Amino acid sequence: MDRKSHGIRAGTVVALGVLGVVVGAAARPHLDVAAQVSVKLSEWNVALSQASVAAGPVTFVITNAGSIPHGFEVEGQGIEQEIETIQPGASDTLTLTLKTGSYHVYCPVGEDSHKKLGMDTHLKVVSGSSQAPSGYGASEMGESHMKAERVQAIRVTGGGPVIQILPGPFPFPDSAAPILAAFGDEREGLESQVKNGPYSNNVVMSSGTFTFTAWDKGAVRDSVAGVAEFATQDGARWKLVMDRVQTKDVPHHPRFGGVIMGLYYHGVTQVHTPLVPTINSAVALWAFGHLYKNDVLVTDKAMVHVMLLSRTRRDGDFALTCWDCSKNKIEELQLQILPGLGEPKFDAPGGFLFVNWEKSSSRQPAGGM
Repeated sequence: MDRKSHGIRAGTVVALGVLGVVVGAAARPHLDVAAQVSVKLSEWNVALSQASVAAGPVTFVITNAGSIPHGFEVEGQGIEQEIETIQPGASDTLTLTLKTGSYHVYCPVGEDSHKKLGMDTHLKVVSGSSQAPSGYGASEMGESHMKAERVQAIRVTGGGPVIQILPGPFPFPDSAAPILAAFGDEREGLESQVKNGPYSNNVVMSSGTFTFTAWDKGAVRDSVAGVAEFATQDGARWKLVMDRVQTKDVPHHPRFGGVIMGLYYHGVTQVHTPLVPTINSAVALWAFGHLYKNDVLVTDKAMVHVMLLSRTRRDGDFALTCWDCSKNKIEELQLQILPGLGEPKFDAPGGFLFVNWEKSSSRQPAGGM
């Protein structure tokens, strides 16, 4: 889509054109100088300097205060204009003429992946000069209650062949190389996973069950409950009980805060670790869990990553079959279990557990939405 970005100096006259909408039926007595709204983008938040602004020309002065590229889009009242990408530490401006009403303001990166991670807010445009208090975060005051009330839930049941994924080389080195080149401090850790990480084609057949329910109630209020039981290549029997969600967010890493539903991420999306094929997921979360081996407690602080995602592995040998898997059927249920912070590695290959249920399903639980 076409968009124009203008730097506005004091006294600059802004012409009403294709980017704007004339406010009201009557012509204005003179052309207005644009009002200014400062915007701060970060992982994963859009903060406006004010929650509302008077109708007319508005210049958004946008700064990417995050550590990865973000974008900026304004949508509503017949307008949909964007700045596709703003690099970390950089700034840009977007000037629009807005009529009264509510506008959705968000980051459009990754086919709205960043938006689904929380980078969205609203701007109210009012007649005259009655506006809400200014200051970063003011835009969240009127909608925080609304967001808190939007509760979603999903019930996931593992099904089909069950496989255990063992350490091994990453199967798409040519795809990973250009992505890794963009990383700084985290590059060494990611490169080690290319050589001997959890996303390999070193697969053995397994067996087990996994059912859980996740509730998306808004960041720190999210929750999960579920049990997984499975066998590993050495004949050991493992049981995982999940009862709490991790809420801390870490950029570039698959640990993100809360329960996320309907997300397009990984791979080339610039959302979390790139060392995984690009996928769509019905639900993704990091949780803490109680882990047992042969009925003996191993830890109460296991780090658990769960995704119900588009298929990444083919039938038969269950090798990774695609670099962009985002259009495949969403039925692959991944369960990754790592030791808690400061705890020793598990007595398993690579010190971690990685099990997939290849033909899984989900539904909305009764009374869950």
